[in-house]
Amino acid sequence: MDCPDCGAELLAFRVPADQREYLPGDEPGVAICPQCLHLIPVGKPPADLPDFRAIDDAFPAQAEAAIPMALALGLLSSLAIHRQEISMLLSEVERAGVDPLLVVDRLAVADGVQTPIDLEGRRRQLEQLR
Repeated sequence: MDCPDCGAELLAFRVPADQREYLPGDEPGVAICPQCLHLIPVGKPPADLPDFRAIDDAFPAQAEAAIPMALALGLLSSLAIHRQEISMLLSEVERAGVDPLLVVDRLAVADGVQTPIDLEGRRRQLEQLR
């Protein structure tokens, strides 16, 4: 499946039941675009996790951090609307032993990531959530 915004191949994954409340829509999974970070609901996600390092080496590889990080990035375009959800997801990333703000910093300068979201500006706003 390709991203409808930029055409890059999407990374689809199943979202754990306790994190589905953060999903756009009612599907059991989502796909994230490794280039523009667009998040798209997926009705039949694969059982296996994708290699999240396809986004960037700075992206966490383990599911406990990668899934909430991907969900948070997908919600960043609407920070004002999803402030509480993003805060909860970033807390889950931290509990998994990953610094989510450092991930955002690195994605902001990553060669392959070309998102319409101002990641540097969002990073400053995310810092205020903490």
